[in-house]
Amino acid sequence: MSDLGWYVRRLSRMGPAEIGARVRTAARVRAWRGRAGEEPGPLPTGLRFRAVLPAGVLDELPARAVARLTATADRLLDGRAEYFGVERVDLVDPDWSLDPRTGRRAPSDVYCFDVRYRDEAAVGDIKQIWEPSRHQHLTVLAAAYAATRDERYAQRVADHLKSWWAANPPLKGAHWASGIELGIRLLSWVWVRRLLDGWPGAAGLFEENPEAVHQIRCHQRWLQAFPSSGSSANNHVIAESAGALAAACAFDWFPESARWRAAALRGLDTHLAANTFPSGLNRELATEYHGLVLELGLAAVVEAEAAGLGVPGTTWGTLRSMVDALAAVVDTGIRPPRQGDADDGLGILLDGQGTDRWQTLLHLGDVLFGRLPWWPESGTDDVTTPLLTALVTPRSHPAGRPPERPAELADAGLTLLRARTPAGAEIWCRCDGGPHGFGSIAAHAHADALAVEVRHSGVDVLADPGTYCYHGRPQWRSYFRSTAGHNTLELDGADQSVSGGPFLWTRHARTRVVTPARGGRWCAEHDGYSRRGDRVVHRRIVRLDETAAELRVVDEVRSGQTHGARLSWHLGPEVEVRLAGATAALEWPGGSAAVELPAQLGWSAHRGESEPPLGWYSPGFGRRQPSWTLVGRGHLDPGAAPLTTVLRFGTATGATAGLEER
Repeated sequence: MSDLGWYVRRLSRMGPAEIGARVRTAARVRAWRGRAGEEPGPLPTGLRFRAVLPAGVLDELPARAVARLTATADRLLDGRAEYFGVERVDLVDPDWSLDPRTGRRAPSDVYCFDVRYRDEAAVGDIKQIWEPSRHQHLTVLAAAYAATRDERYAQRVADHLKSWWAANPPLKGAHWASGIELGIRLLSWVWVRRLLDGWPGAAGLFEENPEAVHQIRCHQRWLQAFPSSGSSANNHVIAESAGALAAACAFDWFPESARWRAAALRGLDTHLAANTFPSGLNRELATEYHGLVLELGLAAVVEAEAAGLGVPGTTWGTLRSMVDALAAVVDTGIRPPRQGDADDGLGILLDGQGTDRWQTLLHLGDVLFGRLPWWPESGTDDVTTPLLTALVTPRSHPAGRPPERPAELADAGLTLLRARTPAGAEIWCRCDGGPHGFGSIAAHAHADALAVEVRHSGVDVLADPGTYCYHGRPQWRSYFRSTAGHNTLELDGADQSVSGGPFLWTRHARTRVVTPARGGRWCAEHDGYSRRGDRVVHRRIVRLDETAAELRVVDEVRSGQTHGARLSWHLGPEVEVRLAGATAALEWPGGSAAVELPAQLGWSAHRGESEPPLGWYSPGFGRRQPSWTLVGRGHLDPGAAPLTTVLRFGTATGATAGLEER
């Protein structure tokens, strides 16, 4: 789809206020064209960096976390890193505009708003280009310097920053085209400067360097002039506000700094509230973005407190509720649901490879807010927590936090059914009965109404396949966000919600929970397949019986017409399957199950197929691996009997011995 076609469809989802705001932005884009490539002016005198770490913090970093950090930093010194499944070996002296996956280069000498960054044929894979320029590999190198005082790490940071500033003058090229990139980059620069404090070259790299001061100021001016709004005011606007706030606090060097700080703090408070359900879950209903927004918000308010700003209680309250919600939804392995889009984006990166993101966020929450009695046990072996929390005073325990672990976050439509097998294994089941996504375009939603996700002691059994890609591979983007790509029922070969582009839904399935979770039972329904003259309701009932270690899913379609039906069960990558008729045996390391499938449908097993895509699992953005998918196809007449699927844990071998593997 062309940029123009996508934009026309998106305009159709906007209200008058947003259209007016975009018209004003378009006028500003035209007016700013003459500023592209603007040279630095005279360096202001007397600039100092005061936002340093308190004394003694670096001496108390956990030894194992420092070992992981330096191992990652050493790999970066060798010029090696992996971005979205692509191994880079050219990072000693990187080409900041190169996409190594396609070999294409984004233009670096044109006005930033002329860059067609959604068009892979024109610029390459923009995610591959943007990610190194978030400069989170530089925060890792700077953290390694702070922990070891090895000047090799600091010098590499300086080389890369000077290279990037020279290659990306203000308003030129792809790296100035999207506010989320500028916001995250500013946050990285704040921490790079803080962590390099004590290195003899730090001041000369930043406050005594006209190019650095110019870049920092231009980034902040850009964010003030072109903020995301309306249907775009999702995680992007949080990154913009967080980066603007952090920079205006730590780099308090400009006449506008006080105004920028106040505006960014107000914006962060407003947008965090707008992006978060009262229960604490992110409204995009995309778990990875819950983590991104939480990281950005915590890093920004830490910066504001360190600068002596009064952070509103509402901001702290939203972040506290987000941490509590995360603690509520994780499984026994501290893994949250795999729901909606996931692009592996991080708000701030101060740790080495192998440090668990979700454990770190719960550790941060523990130190800042205090853990609640029902929180799961999490690790304390990271660098991020002691560095961030050294800048603030921990908050008190306010009233109103959940007294026990919630099983249902009703406003988000997320229900968790949990049980223990006789052997003590956790059965964890997520049920999706919530809104389609955030705002009119629901950019990061998937067509997954009533989907379930099931784990056995942290192992994906019925899996959410993930995301895999955004731009450049439309067939794969469509598959991973489709109804057929989730554990739910598809009718007539269509998605429940109607897509208008890779980040746009023009019609949303409406879902409601009929019966909240009681005694291991949940019931919800949606109307996504209703069309003029034909009201169609898909209702799903899920029961988890702890005594029998059994999960039962019942699907019922209410309609006056016959519909083609396709029921998919996507299995995790560790699960092997043997299928015979409407019975399947599942086995994985440490567990097994027998599955009784609806006999009304014809069943087949698929793995690693590409034309069309079917039988895949994406463990991270840009990566996919084959996994089994069970697909049942048939027709449902008016008044047809419900489709019943029964999953019995711990019985696969005996129940289906001798079945032929498909």
